[in-house]
Amino acid sequence: MEPIISVNKLQEIAVNASFVLVDATSGIDAKTNYLISHLQGARFVDLNEDLSALEDPKHGGRHPLPSTVHFSKTLSKLGIDASSYVVVYDRLNGANAAARFWWMAKAAGIKQVQVLNGGYDAAVAAGFPVAAGETIFATQKSYSFTDWDLPLCSLHDVKQLTNDLDSLIIDVREEVRYQGISEPLDLIAGHIPTAVNIPFHNNLNADGLFKEPSELKRIYERHLAGKKVENIVVHCGSGVTACHSLLALAHAGYSLPNLYVGSWSEWSRNDLPIALGR
Repeated sequence: MEPIISVNKLQEIAVNASFVLVDATSGIDAKTNYLISHLQGARFVDLNEDLSALEDPKHGGRHPLPSTVHFSKTLSKLGIDASSYVVVYDRLNGANAAARFWWMAKAAGIKQVQVLNGGYDAAVAAGFPVAAGETIFATQKSYSFTDWDLPLCSLHDVKQLTNDLDSLIIDVREEVRYQGISEPLDLIAGHIPTAVNIPFHNNLNADGLFKEPSELKRIYERHLAGKKVENIVVHCGSGVTACHSLLALAHAGYSLPNLYVGSWSEWSRNDLPIALGR
């Protein structure tokens, strides 16, 4: 299944009995904004409560993955099981938490899951109906899984890869954060030594939609050429926007490399080497 779906296609499948629409907008006012207005039928997930297990950022970063038991309950609560056709959106075209939900759902064994290209704004502009308040749906499901079925890297793994000339560590944060010029979220500025910077906003065109697969290949291929997928790691600040670039890579036809969920928020809190500049 293609990882990204257009608004036009969304309108076609919205009548499907197995269809589940998920609003994964994150931020302080995410739930308030959802209650004010969301795409009709959308069910809300919270980044902190449903898609993360917030503990000590030194051990797992600011948004570590929840347990498989916890996320199994989240999927069940949303009415999602193996037969569901899931579309997820947010208000930043995947960069809030929609891409993170997409990655987690795929890793949990949900086969039919896509991110809405253009997100909330594109759907509203195309005339997709909106609603206010909480979406009421009839039944929850019972779904469970035991292991994340997509590749992950730990802090230890990434430390090893910084000394491996055949590896590739991709940092998708904004250039000013990568270079160490500014750090608005974590304690120390800079980047993981040997990491290259491919900011996630490069995945989008001027209209805020994902670039065509051929264009994304031109962006990534010069870095990925000759690298084995098992030696490639993608990270960001806390393992959320990294999934935006994993989504772009899938859209471009690549196999998914490793996600380092702890990302810079974990690395920077463990007295490890830090690089500055380009």
